[in-house]
Amino acid sequence: MHLHILGICGTFMGGLALIARSAGHTVTGCDAGVYPPMSTQLQEQGIQLVEGFEADQLALKPDLFVVGNVVTRGNPLMEAILDQGLPYTSGPQWLGEHVLHGQHVLAVAGTHGKTTTSSMLAWILEHAGRQPNFLIGGIADDLQVSARYQPNKPLFVIEADEYDTAFFDKRSKFVHYRPRTAILNNLEFDHADIFPDLAAIETQFHHLVRTIAAQGRIIRPATDAALDSVLARGCWTPVHTFGPEGLWQAQGSDHASHFEVTRQDKSVGSVRWALTGEHNRMNALAALAAAEHLGIAPEAGTEALSAFKGVKRRMELRGTMREVDVYDDFAHHPTAIATTLDGLRKQVGQRRILAVLEPRSNTMKLGAMAARLPEALNQADLVFCFGAASGKHALGWDPTQVLAPLGARASSYDDLDKMVGAICQAAQPGDSVLVMSNGGFDGIHQKLLNRL
Repeated sequence: MHLHILGICGTFMGGLALIARSAGHTVTGCDAGVYPPMSTQLQEQGIQLVEGFEADQLALKPDLFVVGNVVTRGNPLMEAILDQGLPYTSGPQWLGEHVLHGQHVLAVAGTHGKTTTSSMLAWILEHAGRQPNFLIGGIADDLQVSARYQPNKPLFVIEADEYDTAFFDKRSKFVHYRPRTAILNNLEFDHADIFPDLAAIETQFHHLVRTIAAQGRIIRPATDAALDSVLARGCWTPVHTFGPEGLWQAQGSDHASHFEVTRQDKSVGSVRWALTGEHNRMNALAALAAAEHLGIAPEAGTEALSAFKGVKRRMELRGTMREVDVYDDFAHHPTAIATTLDGLRKQVGQRRILAVLEPRSNTMKLGAMAARLPEALNQADLVFCFGAASGKHALGWDPTQVLAPLGARASSYDDLDKMVGAICQAAQPGDSVLVMSNGGFDGIHQKLLNRL
């Protein structure tokens, strides 16, 4: 079958393209501004890419158009598909019907930690010789790629995103995955461009819960009010908990380089790694509980995690210059910003942290959580925010006003070069510069290192 994928350079749709190719399909695709690294990865696999969404792509005559959620009505190619009554489906639905239906699906859902937890789980299975298939929204050093599919292997780890499926299917992507093992890592309000409130997201999570078999397993933190509300609507699957009051617990040093794992008050192993933060310990417990559902002993799981190197763009050290460390992190929600800073603070102690923030997500641009930023950024010694109340890089709020509670520690810029200059002028030997954005941030990491 020939599939033509609309919006192919996104992480999910690009990974889907690689999986479809591994399944034996002919794959082509298009996107606006075909861009690396996904475009490079796809072209290396022999997948033809077309720039833009023009209607002349109908000449490719695919058997099916697979539509990503970046595609909207008014898109010339999509309008032509609709006008001519050609067959189309969404990416998540195609994946669910043609790949996942024959697999034991291990889905990782939650507002935070999906990519890291999915990577940990896939690595534990890989380390145990289970050779899992996976589709993850990032690249772990241990796994090398974000997607892999071997039709003869029965396990599939997937990052289960609550974002909407397509312009014609406003349910969350994860309702198409039908997992047997589901991690519900946490739940907060996010995606203000899609959901009006937390209750709307809870409804989508309960749609997911309704699809999990009675012989499956749900893994969740012991304390999470929103998940309590979700499961109170009905749950037909055994639930395992993790966290300070859960079946799975972790105790360790403040620096998080070493912690003991216990299950039901019994020690099952220890983890020694370079990752920081209590949030990563919780991610690890969730992954261990999911792996146990497949018969992988916790002792084997902790051994695997001790060899886990982490995920790109999750507290990734991009370089050191003049004794100043420059880190890159995907954090863009106030909770993630706070936990990321907390992890770095425990690592560097009293040394200074310079936090650099790009409020790039739709939720942050709209200002739905702007009021939480001063508290989230409180552990930083200096804060540099990219954006302004008006102009080219306008936000739906005034960063100078919002960050005023931080006093002289905070400043905002709408000129990237000026901000880079200010950061480098402020940086001192021993400092850590933590860049937080869910986008490329115009290559600011290398610009900082070059200027330093």
